[in-house]
Amino acid sequence: MERMDSPCCEENLVHQDAVEQVRGLLPPDETLYDLAELFKIFGDSTRVKILYALLESELCVCDIAKLMEVSQSAVSHQLRVLKASKLVKFRREGKTVYYSLADEHVIRILSQGMEHILE
Repeated sequence: MERMDSPCCEENLVHQDAVEQVRGLLPPDETLYDLAELFKIFGDSTRVKILYALLESELCVCDIAKLMEVSQSAVSHQLRVLKASKLVKFRREGKTVYYSLADEHVIRILSQGMEHILE
């Protein structure tokens, strides 16, 4: 069986100047934790599918449930997660609540992610 290890240095030599330079540029651990949490949201294909649908059009829970062939309850749960992560926003029109992507950042994340996997 072939091992799939990443290449390593043959010599154990730390480039201290590079390490210190990068250490000074890293965001605080709390910020990196928040970023990791954001990316976890994208780790669920149901949420990604909802986001992608909202990339195309503003939709209500009923629309999303029908599109995805899941219950409105399941969609509502995922929308709560997406809303808490500031990835979607909503507006009320009478008794109907419409969801859309929160901002241009979400559009770019989806677009760049898709571009990356299609390369």
